[in-house]
Amino acid sequence: MKIPTQAATQQMLRAHNADLADPDFWQLPRSERLKAFALLRGLDAPVLFEESGRRARRGGGGFYALVRHADVVEASRQPRQFASAPGVTTPEPAGWAKAVFGNSMVNLDGAEHANLRRIVSRAFTPRLLAAAEEDIRAVAGRVVDEMIARCPGDFVPSVASRMPFEIICNLMGIPERYRPEIADRVDHASENVGVKRARLRVPGRGLRALAQMQLVMAKLARERRRRPTDDLISALVRADVDGQSLSSRQLGAFFSLLLVAGVETTRNAIAHGLALLTAHPEQRELLVSDFDRYADGAVDEIVRHSTPIIQFRRTVVADCALGGRELRPGEKVVLFYASANRDEAVFADPDAFDITRDPNPHLGYGGGGPHYCLGAHLARQEMKALFHELLTRPRDLRAVGMPELVDSNFDNRVRALRFAFDPS
Repeated sequence: MKIPTQAATQQMLRAHNADLADPDFWQLPRSERLKAFALLRGLDAPVLFEESGRRARRGGGGFYALVRHADVVEASRQPRQFASAPGVTTPEPAGWAKAVFGNSMVNLDGAEHANLRRIVSRAFTPRLLAAAEEDIRAVAGRVVDEMIARCPGDFVPSVASRMPFEIICNLMGIPERYRPEIADRVDHASENVGVKRARLRVPGRGLRALAQMQLVMAKLARERRRRPTDDLISALVRADVDGQSLSSRQLGAFFSLLLVAGVETTRNAIAHGLALLTAHPEQRELLVSDFDRYADGAVDEIVRHSTPIIQFRRTVVADCALGGRELRPGEKVVLFYASANRDEAVFADPDAFDITRDPNPHLGYGGGGPHYCLGAHLARQEMKALFHELLTRPRDLRAVGMPELVDSNFDNRVRALRFAFDPS
């Protein structure tokens, strides 16, 4: 089949409200956006979406949308052709911001990325991970106990946000006295992710919050160098892999990534999980009937169905072909995980929520390759522990209404989710 011209394609997409570069698209109901992704998956090749104004100047003028599962996986696993540098967000981080705050691991490639990832990976010792898993179970029980005692109205701050934040803080060894300030900084750093009116709100606008958070982390790093303990900060500041250790800026950038990404993505998956299990009572009943049997499948299906991170960007660095499209160095591609996780070629009845789905090769933690999520295992353990506490207590906990979502082209963020339970 002949690939239609760019003009004809753009006309067709406008007719179906499927312009992924238009901020208005990201304010459409999620169901309409998923229909647009399905339309794009049915085309013969990735479509070029042209950006305008400031977004074009900072993002390269446009991007090819990778919406099929196979294309996202291939681009993820070919870092020599599809680079994360100069940045995976839209727009790319400003050069001065990288110089001041350090470059995040997600924006690095090659040896620089591999060395940093190796240092971080070795800090996650078996002893540290075993302690973290034990802590996850304890925190889950305490969070649900306090939720039942206090009967708050919003599930997000009282449970979904609190659980991953406490786990990350405990893992890192952040003293209680610093936690309220860091929690406030995390909220401010991530509040500018999304869409507001006709303008995209993008990652990176909360630079002041990030700066304040990194000052706190730098202070903790100095303390741990003098008096190390059994926590992740101590492990990283003492790390020495092949004569290399993390610089202060690298530490700050990693801590910011861990706090913002580790908390936000898991909180959104948890909130969507409660909403999905409420909307599909037969799946909830199945999970409760044998939690240990179905828990892993339930967590993977929640992540697939909700896809907490919608997209990341890559820059083409070598001539290549992908999905029927010839690509040139300097061109941009965007990996739409939200579309790949609904690809009919991979998932039967992709819009259905089915905790017995097997296999379930979702891309909720990335498409594989060197940037696969380091925290995937801990995120799964957090969700399993929390839902075990939520669903196996003698309480009938359910979401009330639909989640209140943030209009965003970056993450599937839940602003609020009302809930209720039987207090008897």
